[in-house]
Amino acid sequence: MRRNDHDVSDQIRTTDADAVRAVILRLYRDRYPAASSSAIETAFDDTVSMYYGAHRDFHPCDTEYHDLQHVLDVTLAMARLMDGYARSRSNGSPALPATLFTDGVIAALFHDVGYLRHKRDDRRRFGSEYTLTHVSRGARFLCGYLEARGLGEHADETAELLHFTGYERPIAAIQVADPLMLRLGRMLGSADIIAQMSDRCYLEKCRDRLYPEFVLGGLARKTRSDGSVEVLFSSGDDLVRKTPGFFTNAMRRLDHELDRSYHYAETHFEGQNLYIDEMQKNVRYAAAYDATRDDRMLRRAPPTTLRPDVKPYPEDLVIW
Repeated sequence: MRRNDHDVSDQIRTTDADAVRAVILRLYRDRYPAASSSAIETAFDDTVSMYYGAHRDFHPCDTEYHDLQHVLDVTLAMARLMDGYARSRSNGSPALPATLFTDGVIAALFHDVGYLRHKRDDRRRFGSEYTLTHVSRGARFLCGYLEARGLGEHADETAELLHFTGYERPIAAIQVADPLMLRLGRMLGSADIIAQMSDRCYLEKCRDRLYPEFVLGGLARKTRSDGSVEVLFSSGDDLVRKTPGFFTNAMRRLDHELDRSYHYAETHFEGQNLYIDEMQKNVRYAAAYDATRDDRMLRRAPPTTLRPDVKPYPEDLVIW
């Protein structure tokens, strides 16, 4: 039985930054034994510091769906995809140097940093309110971060990779000139999808955490050109019931816009794609839930990585 706070292999606790860091460093050092891993190690420290509110400029994370566990899960998936690419490379595909592996890990660690509120921010009360613009905000931060850490050589393109995880910009319009960086971007976009949709508590998180973020971020409803309002998601339960449709759209994005990069996981896992397997389990379960409407089916208790004193949404927000 897979544990709620573990990855798709049930081997790594995805709420534990040190555990995830150890796995990624092992992959890195096995492939690049002569290269320094200091930038990756520092990025892990900086990410944890920011998400728990130890950074001098930012409030702690208050988005319970897009929390530190999600970040660590995506970063682990990204490292596995890069490892799979490096191990399956053929037909003249370019080798992945240590510097770009490092860039890929750092981009994954900071891919959702745009949800964090700056301490001078007096426009928004909750990070979820930046849902529609969090990718651009994160890209701006990451570019400056890389330059400050002495990693400015690929800063602009590495920051651009974050747009592969969002919808602010069509993938075809993302400006990445280097073909290998483009491949990294597709891997990052894929890692973001397969990590969250394969989470053992994905359905409960959609109902109880993602829906409130959608409400605060303006994604639960849409105002039409005539001023009328279209309800896209009426409740957390409605969000869960629409999971099979999300999966269909996600697979279309994974297969076409992201160039089937998720297949690198099969090489990493030596034949089996645990991410897709777990995604399909969640989809089947969501369909069964839709058919029965039995709330007892969604009884898993997801872990949280928010600070105990942090509230993810207003107490009067209606989430059911």
